[in-house]
Amino acid sequence: MESESVTTPFGRRPMTLALLLKQRRGEAIRAGTTRNKWKLFRSVCEARAGLGVTDRALTVLDALLTFYPEDEISGEKPLVVFPSNAQLSLRARGMAAATLRRHLAVLVEAGLISRKDSPNGKRYVRRGGEGEINEAYGFSLAPLLARATEIEAIAARIATDRQMLRGIKERLTICRRDIAKLLSAAVEEAVPGDWERVSSTFQTILHRIPRAATIENLTPILKELEIIRENIVNLLQLHEKMQIASTSESQFERHIQNSHTESISESEPGLETGQALDGDREVRAEPRHDWLETRGDAGQGSRIASRTGVGVLKSFPLATVLQACPDIADYGPSGKIGNWRDLLTAAVVVRSMLAVSPSAYEAAANVMGSENAATVMACILQRGGCINSAGGYLRDLTRRTERGEFALGPMLTALLRAKGPAVSRTVT
Repeated sequence: MESESVTTPFGRRPMTLALLLKQRRGEAIRAGTTRNKWKLFRSVCEARAGLGVTDRALTVLDALLTFYPEDEISGEKPLVVFPSNAQLSLRARGMAAATLRRHLAVLVEAGLISRKDSPNGKRYVRRGGEGEINEAYGFSLAPLLARATEIEAIAARIATDRQMLRGIKERLTICRRDIAKLLSAAVEEAVPGDWERVSSTFQTILHRIPRAATIENLTPILKELEIIRENIVNLLQLHEKMQIASTSESQFERHIQNSHTESISESEPGLETGQALDGDREVRAEPRHDWLETRGDAGQGSRIASRTGVGVLKSFPLATVLQACPDIADYGPSGKIGNWRDLLTAAVVVRSMLAVSPSAYEAAANVMGSENAATVMACILQRGGCINSAGGYLRDLTRRTERGEFALGPMLTALLRAKGPAVSRTVT
């Protein structure tokens, strides 16, 4: 057990209150504390930055530990080592005496060792009759053992920070690569966007990356780059959705045109019942032929009659549709609908969003007509909170249209009167 007496320095070195406190802290070793000296030394090396010691000072500490005879250091045994300057210099890789003294002072200042000077300043030991150490003068390793838990905690924190910094650097590298390649893809694919400005912002952020990277200065830079990457991905995904919607619309148009061409050969006349709304009453339309299609100017509204097998489904002006179903405008190109083509594009997007199968929508377009099918999708979107299955509802309306039992008028009128709130009865 180390003596708790105060040891003042030999020679011209002054005694200070800080030195006294360090001595006292070095003597405060908890009972039963033991450490493997080389594992503890590795922890000191790991915590070097937090302890304020240099690599040369650690070389001297390594040399001092070699003079302790056992691998386990314990507060129950003497912790003073007393090598001569010559031997200490030899084990410190031939370090010069002046350099040796300077780094010993660094270790003392850092609170890793303490001096226990003899009356004449020499380092030696007094032994008993059986060879046991009675008194030793030199350098005490007691502060190192007393601070073992603290040193290990500092080492663990530094190791964790280093691992976090490595992870941030890896994420930063991946983010830089992603942004560079996404920008290149956007330019090559001619995706609309101010890519020159995005690239300029990207380069400006890269120039702010410091050479001495730390968690504190890299974290905000990584966040900015991740935001840029997310914005680029969102723009590219939006462009892809618009491309898919445009392609789907073209496919529907071609299919409907082909269906019309094939159906012209069918000459079965029939009495077809159109339905229009006069207040809440339904009135019968005049008999029509099996096929009848007239188109006016898109700005004045389109009138389409399609083959239903029983009757003709009456269409309504685009302005009326948009007034009754304003929500559909959010899904049009650039967030607005200016003509029937925009409505068809928005309907395809809404169909996908509401999980309506392509076959169900295609069947509705064949029976009702493309514009009327798009109008129905707009109505379903407007009444979305009241419809459990949009696909099943659309198929039911398609079957009712084929039997001449469905008209757009009552549905649009109900939405115009409600101005958006859901109807009281849930339609399945």
